[in-house]
Amino acid sequence: MAPRTRKAAASPSPAAHNGDTPPAPPPEDDAPPTPSTGVDALLAPVATLEREEVKVNNASPTDMKHACDDALKRFLSRPDLFKQIHTHTDVRLALGWLSVLIAGGTGLYGWRVPFEQSKPGVWAGVLLYVFLTLAQTLYSYFIEGDIVFVGKRKTFDKRIVTERITITSRTTPSSPHAPPGYALGLSYLRSASGGKSLLGKGRASEERPYTDFFDEHGVMDQDRFERWVGAVVGRVMDGKAE
Repeated sequence: MAPRTRKAAASPSPAAHNGDTPPAPPPEDDAPPTPSTGVDALLAPVATLEREEVKVNNASPTDMKHACDDALKRFLSRPDLFKQIHTHTDVRLALGWLSVLIAGGTGLYGWRVPFEQSKPGVWAGVLLYVFLTLAQTLYSYFIEGDIVFVGKRKTFDKRIVTERITITSRTTPSSPHAPPGYALGLSYLRSASGGKSLLGKGRASEERPYTDFFDEHGVMDQDRFERWVGAVVGRVMDGKAE
């Protein structure tokens, strides 16, 4: 009878790789990421376990837009991405609170001082209140506009580099052939030396129907939304947008 070792020798074993034949390279997907994928890694969606379910009335484009705006801010204002700049919100709040204080002070003045004597002061308070309210409205319409996110971050690449991104959003109306959609507009600026040296800039616009992100029950697919936003922002940061 032939020895059993002859049959075993005919089939390759893992030990054969220790000889002249080099081991097979690992699959390409298992290779460690290269530095060039840094932006894509930062813009990866948040782990599902780290967020709560978002559910809105899917018959209301306004509710769906607000949910998308909030999700966009949460995603991009993470510590490893951008620091959100609240200038527009601060200005509106300052004008609003100032008008409330003026109205309260005017009312108190009119209550404490006799009517005929308080007329000039009350009229001045009313006019100032109207002016501040009008200024707040005009600021929101003409300056802030559709802006929902302004972010800034600093990195070090042989020098301090500042990146600033501004994002606008709006709802596109529905048509007989398409549902309402969520449209983004992005503006990106990369500079150094305190803004004196322009390193790059870009613009992009993208639109998706709300049905891509909300199911029939109004539950938002946050992972899909974040992947879409991350892809658009990544293209602008990489200089691949218009």
